[in-house]
Amino acid sequence: MDRPNRRQLSRDYKERKTAAGIYALRCPAAGAVWVGVSQNIDAQANSIGFVLRMGSHPNREVQTALKTHGGEAFAYGVLERIDEPDLTPLGLSDLLKRRERHWIEALAGKKLA
Repeated sequence: MDRPNRRQLSRDYKERKTAAGIYALRCPAAGAVWVGVSQNIDAQANSIGFVLRMGSHPNREVQTALKTHGGEAFAYGVLERIDEPDLTPLGLSDLLKRRERHWIEALAGKKLA
């Protein structure tokens, strides 16, 4: 690959748009679900998978469930994608916090399948 093409690919990568969102990490064996936010919801699944494989999740409850039930007992799912190009970074952060609270309340007390 020649230098101009490499530069253009690098520029395109840096300028790509990512969708933020809300995700759930479920462990039916533990009867628990944890809700989180991500600035890049598409990459978050890989990040969660890596952390689970390494056994180094920062949330103590998740870490305990991981040690008890193993990584195979966990399922990752996107609850909501937020693709609002007109939001400022602060506006996006506020929206993510509000939507996270919404999902935590919506999933509280729900029985896991």
